[in-house]
Amino acid sequence: MKLGPMVEVFTPSQMNDYAMLTGWTLARAHARSGEPAAISGYLGKSDVFDKAIAKVAVAYADQSERDHDVLRKEVQAGRVDVVMEPD
Repeated sequence: MKLGPMVEVFTPSQMNDYAMLTGWTLARAHARSGEPAAISGYLGKSDVFDKAIAKVAVAYADQSERDHDVLRKEVQAGRVDVVMEPD
């Protein structure tokens, strides 16, 4: 039987904590998966993979900035409500 958190009753702060914890857990699981020597052998000594990952990361960051800009404009126009919680 699988259990899951009742995220629909989380406060914004609890949801932030939950997201950070699950993100950390997922990142750690991915970082620890696979055999490092096999992965290194597969990737080889060139920087092709490094450059490809960097390109994807930059494109993703650019898209995130564009998405945030659209969200900000929608909030300013009053079409989207946001709740800000103090740090």
